[in-house]
Amino acid sequence: MPRWERWEQFKRQIFTRRRYPKPTMSEPVVKSAATIKNLTPSAVKTSPLAVSGVRPAVKKFSHNSEYKQILNRLKVDFEKKYNNVKASSGNGLQDYDVLKTLGTGAFGVVKLIRRKNTEEYFALKILSKEKIVRHKQLQHTANEKRILQSVEFPFLVNMECCFKDNSYIYLVMPFVCGGEMFALLRKSKRFGEEQAKFYGAQVALAIEYLHHMNLIYRDLKPENILIDMKGYVKITDFGFCKLIRDRTWTLCGTPEYLAPEIIQSRGYGKSVDWWSFGILLYEMAAGYTPFYTNSSDHMVLFEKICKGKFRFPAGFGGDLKHLIQNILHADLTRRFGNLKNGANDIKQHIWFRGTNWIGLMNMEVSAPFIPKISGPGDASQFDIYDEQDLKIASKCMFIKEFADF
Repeated sequence: MPRWERWEQFKRQIFTRRRYPKPTMSEPVVKSAATIKNLTPSAVKTSPLAVSGVRPAVKKFSHNSEYKQILNRLKVDFEKKYNNVKASSGNGLQDYDVLKTLGTGAFGVVKLIRRKNTEEYFALKILSKEKIVRHKQLQHTANEKRILQSVEFPFLVNMECCFKDNSYIYLVMPFVCGGEMFALLRKSKRFGEEQAKFYGAQVALAIEYLHHMNLIYRDLKPENILIDMKGYVKITDFGFCKLIRDRTWTLCGTPEYLAPEIIQSRGYGKSVDWWSFGILLYEMAAGYTPFYTNSSDHMVLFEKICKGKFRFPAGFGGDLKHLIQNILHADLTRRFGNLKNGANDIKQHIWFRGTNWIGLMNMEVSAPFIPKISGPGDASQFDIYDEQDLKIASKCMFIKEFADF
């Protein structure tokens, strides 16, 4: 496909990211926030799922195990699930009480639901068949469902079940009640380094897990990271996640987080997730992204990214600067995460010194921020939306396209 056609297709897939002015350096660093409600709604590619933190018995990871052995065991489980695709369950919307809207997006809506027979709370992602087909997102949607049913890791959202009706497909996931990291970050202005390190370590582990499963995520950003009731992160929205063996060429993601090799249509692999991780570390500590621009023209932003020049604001520690500089390398032969030692170049960096990696996976480390919630069904950390009833067609739409869903 010609470059200009790829760009036009890309523009149709994304929304303008919420932008805020750079915080002045005189503003104090706020390490935590008491509440994150009543913030500006999200305007992103797909609605961020809301996910809870209350999960069945959490699998404990041994401190004595070699971490590569842990990843290999997890990969065996992943491949079994990935190669045994779940059909839609016998459940339906009638089995749940629909309580409120948690978010809206390009292809549907996310609602808080409660299972009638167990009183458990879930997040229900409702996607319009018509919009999926019209925007040519059928393969992305199929990938998202298959990946969500297969992943199992402490810092990733997964799928409980799925079903469909005449007009919509439904993905049921645990409800994570602490809200988006994006909202917390905007409320806090920026995170102190210890808080950024706590979140960053979990995200690094999640990326390492996905890459070991041969998955590339491609949409890392604070909007797609949720905070659970214990203060730990959950990465959500796998619409751009994909199983790869070598390289891919699709132009997709969030503009401020795109790696140079995506912009330049060179073909890319897992290295783009580590670039996004470097952007995330910078944004958590600064309150804005390193290639931030006031221009609404994405080409201005892309030119800055490809040049690779950025500045650190006052207050960045030397170790954090060194880590980010070594991740945000346009030269793939020098980018941390993409070298011989893989994720270990990041995890063993001096900035992460003292991090209890297995303790984090077992959720044994005290979180720097705990969201204030009254219980597992408390959605007060999410914005209020106008409620609209679903309009379900009398005849089944797109039977052939969604036959295997």
